[in-house]
Amino acid sequence: MRLDFHKLPNHLKQALLPVYLVAGDEPLQHGETLDQIRHAAKTQGYTEREILEQDAQFKWSRLNTSAATLSLFGQRRLVELRLLSSKIGKEGSEAIGLWLKKLPPDTVLLISSPKLDRSGAKWTQTIAQHGGLITVWPLNFNQLVTWLDQRLRSRNLIPAPEVAAWLAERVEGNLLAGAQEVDKLALLQEPGPLSLNQAINAISNSARYSIFDLADSIVDGKKARSLHILQTLQAEGTASAIILWVLIKEAHLLAEAAFQVNQGMALSQAIASRRDIREHRRPSYTKALAQTKAKHWELLLLQCSQADMAIKGLNNADPWQLFECIILGFCKSTLFHKNSICQASSYQT
Repeated sequence: MRLDFHKLPNHLKQALLPVYLVAGDEPLQHGETLDQIRHAAKTQGYTEREILEQDAQFKWSRLNTSAATLSLFGQRRLVELRLLSSKIGKEGSEAIGLWLKKLPPDTVLLISSPKLDRSGAKWTQTIAQHGGLITVWPLNFNQLVTWLDQRLRSRNLIPAPEVAAWLAERVEGNLLAGAQEVDKLALLQEPGPLSLNQAINAISNSARYSIFDLADSIVDGKKARSLHILQTLQAEGTASAIILWVLIKEAHLLAEAAFQVNQGMALSQAIASRRDIREHRRPSYTKALAQTKAKHWELLLLQCSQADMAIKGLNNADPWQLFECIILGFCKSTLFHKNSICQASSYQT
């Protein structure tokens, strides 16, 4: 069956299905959905847990072996299969199909996957027939406003109508950032009514810097300030995924504008055509693009992908060191090499 993310808590109060697939590229909803299923499994006695990671060395025979293996202590099992791609090929489709034909007793299979495409329609439909399929999607602005309003209310705050809309504009579609702002308000405000002025004052006074200060600073090429903001945000407990979102967003924007310039568009026109660049910020983006070639921003995006892998535990790098390196790249203070992980050096603030 297809399950709605927002209705999942009620479903999980019942006996669990034998298999769940959680798919999508929106990180907060994806992660929270997996956590809800894990919690429900633990509550219902699935105390033994096995994790299968689809890395470069992964063999689909491991899934078959897991299906044939009984719990060592006769306990219920939760088997997590973490896919790096929804394109699992014939071998992967057959392995999952075999699992579903011979469902192991007292076992729940939890599959996490990036966004699904049409090539995986058959195996995902099979899962929907035997278990639960939850697809998480990025929220549009109106949906984000509703989501933020509901999340504030779940923290015993009663927001004025304009509060959620203000927060939605502030976080620019990033649910991780939105969740962090809501949690911040819940800590700073007493339960009950929350006006827009209260929200603005609470958030403005609660931190020296925000992720938006970091975004402006790296585009301006201010190396020391950018590294200092990063250090402050890390000390305040800002999630690494939120920092990465800012870096990818700005790198993508600059890479796309640089590509337009390479195709013959005037630099001023490439900047002016971008609705996601505020008018008063256009000179900074113009200066950043005038000083670099398009290849620089492409390589910067590769560094961002390495940081993403580090956050997910798929390499041994420290994501915060990689963030330093990426910031130095924005500020033109280091060179990038396609096949190497940039090692950030120590810095002074």
